[in-house]
Formats: sequence, structure tokens, C-alpha cells
Amino acid sequence: MKSAEIHTAKGVMKVKFYEEDAPNTVNNFVKLAKEGYYNGLAFHRVIPNFVIQGGCPFSKDMSNPRVGTGGPDYKIDCELTGGNQYHDRGVLSMAHAGRNTGGSQFFVCHGRQNTQHLDRQHTCFGKVYEGLEVIDAIVAGDKIEKIIINEE
Repeated sequence: MKSAEIHTAKGVMKVKFYEEDAPNTVNNFVKLAKEGYYNGLAFHRVIPNFVIQGGCPFSKDMSNPRVGTGGPDYKIDCELTGGNQYHDRGVLSMAHAGRNTGGSQFFVCHGRQNTQHLDRQHTCFGKVYEGLEVIDAIVAGDKIEKIIINEE
């Protein structure tokens, strides 16, 4: 079973992955994290009571006009039929620009109230089980220092 620690200046979010429900999405995130892809990238999109979003390679420099548009130069398919495909507080989900266009950008949900319309539209691939308060503390521009992957 894989898990992750997303380290930020505001604290650490500990994540359990939905390996059974979104195996390809989990494997993609784990691969990128192990390569150090996310290190130094910002949470470039923060919408209170909705989501914090990161994973754009252009967000190393928040003044770059392309912030929010980048990815790893490939796309992955959505995985929307699993049992955990509902957006709730702490859920990690893949951002995309249309079905089957995800890559590296992901978001973490503040809560269920304003994210229900995302169910089975964006792939849920994990959930923060410790450090939920970090989600609320993140502001646009806060960096992902590193992501540690644990394989048990």
C-alpha cells in the first residue's frame, strides 16, 4: 500500500492513495513525485471553500503567464468508475482541461459542499488523513517543498 507526505512550509499533508480505484493515476503521481517533479512547484490556484491546486511546472515562477497551463508533456486517462470517486474534504483529484487530459496537476478539496459537481468528472486518487489543517492554511504561491512516497 502506497502513501505520501506532501511537505509545505505550512506543514505536512499525509495521504493514503486509492490504488484499487485509480491505479494508473496513483502510479503516475508516484512516478512524478519520486522523480522530484513536484519539488518547488506552487499551489498556483487556491479557491477558499473549494480547492488548492498544484503541479504545474510553470509555477516555479509565479510571474510566468503560463502558470496553470503546464504538465509533463503527456496525458493520462481519467479513471472515474471506482468506488471512491466522490470529492470530500482532503480528497486528491486530478485537474484536467477536458476528459483524459490530466498529467501532473492535482487539487485537494477543502470540503464536500462545493465539490460535488466534480464527482466522476475528475479522478479521485487519494485522501489526506493527517494534516487537514494544512489545506486551509495554503495560499496561492505556497510551494510544495517535496513529496515523500512510502511503499508498505
